[in-house]
Amino acid sequence: MTVGISSLFALEYAGLFRGLLPMLSQTDLPLPLGGTSNHFRTQELRLIGGWDPYNMTEDADLGLRLHRMGYRSRVIYKPTLEDAPVKLNVWIGQRSRWFKGWLQTWLVLMRKPMKLIGEIGWAGFAVFQILIGGMLLSSLSHPIIIGFLGYLTWLMFQEGTHTDSTLAFWLFVVDIVNIFGSYAVFVSLGRSRMDKGELRKLGWRWVFVPVYWLVMSIAAWKAVIELNTNPFSWKKTPHLPVAQK
Repeated sequence: MTVGISSLFALEYAGLFRGLLPMLSQTDLPLPLGGTSNHFRTQELRLIGGWDPYNMTEDADLGLRLHRMGYRSRVIYKPTLEDAPVKLNVWIGQRSRWFKGWLQTWLVLMRKPMKLIGEIGWAGFAVFQILIGGMLLSSLSHPIIIGFLGYLTWLMFQEGTHTDSTLAFWLFVVDIVNIFGSYAVFVSLGRSRMDKGELRKLGWRWVFVPVYWLVMSIAAWKAVIELNTNPFSWKKTPHLPVAQK
């Protein structure tokens, strides 16, 4: 799992930073910034209020705030190297912090949804809901969907797929398409943005994406609990040089 978690993290980041974020940038849609490497004009940064010291993902919050105030972010097509977590507990700590910050960002921006729509438009609002709200909802509900799929499978084995179980059968089909379609998009987007050397290192580990998503759900639920019990705790992520791992 040590190597697997970092490999799947690399797959996820390839799809995000080389695929999704550049597309959002090129189409002038809201761009939640990643904290790896950002460059700002100091004057504009001060004009919009600077960093939010209480948000666990102040970079994503800042990117959306810039868009609300009429600024646009662009992606620099140069790599930034950073060591990914290789231990499961470290990864969960980092991801739960991110989920908590994304949830904070969603709650803050959704205090006045009509005002937000007026500032970023319907297309921007839809992207915001899919990227932030959709990501949170899918992560939280993923185990429930898997459990429902298991229940429908059991139900059909018990009753068969005859007319009495037509509803269960079609719910099963929708569930299968939803789950495995999401896995396929995740894997194909990430792999399509990797070079040959990265694909070789990733190897067959992409088959563990379902496990990766379930672990992601653990981090999401941890974030929801922490937002209520300890909203401003900052669990630091150790980034050790390769030689020390």
